[in-house]
Amino acid sequence: MIVALIDSGLGMLPTAARLRQARPELDLVLMMDPDNAPWGPKPDRWVIDRVVGTAQHAVDLGAEVVVLPCNTASVTALGHVRAALGDTVPVVGTVPAIKPAAAVSDRIAVWATAATTASAYQGRLIEEFASHRTVTSVACHGLADSIDRGDARGISAAIAAAVAATPDDVQSIVLGCTHYPLVRGEIVAQLPTEVTLFDSADAVANQTVRRVEEVGSSGSGTGRVSVWLSGSEGRLPASAQRYPEGELLFDDVRAEQH
Repeated sequence: MIVALIDSGLGMLPTAARLRQARPELDLVLMMDPDNAPWGPKPDRWVIDRVVGTAQHAVDLGAEVVVLPCNTASVTALGHVRAALGDTVPVVGTVPAIKPAAAVSDRIAVWATAATTASAYQGRLIEEFASHRTVTSVACHGLADSIDRGDARGISAAIAAAVAATPDDVQSIVLGCTHYPLVRGEIVAQLPTEVTLFDSADAVANQTVRRVEEVGSSGSGTGRVSVWLSGSEGRLPASAQRYPEGELLFDDVRAEQH
């Protein structure tokens, strides 16, 4: 079975790596858009058209399940992608892990991009699942971009700024951008030991596996990993090798190309 993952950059890697570990026989199509990244500052109509077009390309390549491991794509375009692909191709979106954090914590910070932090969507999630908690929204300026570039200094500076903007008494931090789990270790190193991190990668991967099992498959899959960059077949960016999740997938892509 072919599963396509769509994001502007490396934010898909945590979910893709978990899928790789859970179901190594799946053929993964990693569809990034480095020519137009990041998507967050783009107008909604532009994002919708780009994500829907990419999803349709994925189906043309044989994808039987499409995953949007990207908050911007999910917030802006998930419903449009589902409408465009119809009922025969499941589309899995991403939701920041506010609900599980609110189930166990009274004081929560949600780290996200500036666009997601300002979105009505995140506000609705906080109101729905954490209205009885104290929630601080923290815009992590430059962190996702630095992760895409593999810029260690930029990553460290962006994390430090986010920590400084986070109240000292928080119990949990929701990583509300799919890029951020790639630097979980660096985030943990700058936080008090009692702070718990939540992200959505495991939940999205698990939901994808459920949808794969519901659909069945026209074939068992070969475990192939392919990469598409702004519509053209290519290679994982070299910066992906900075992260364990990227290195896992980079090795698989490299094996396919030799």
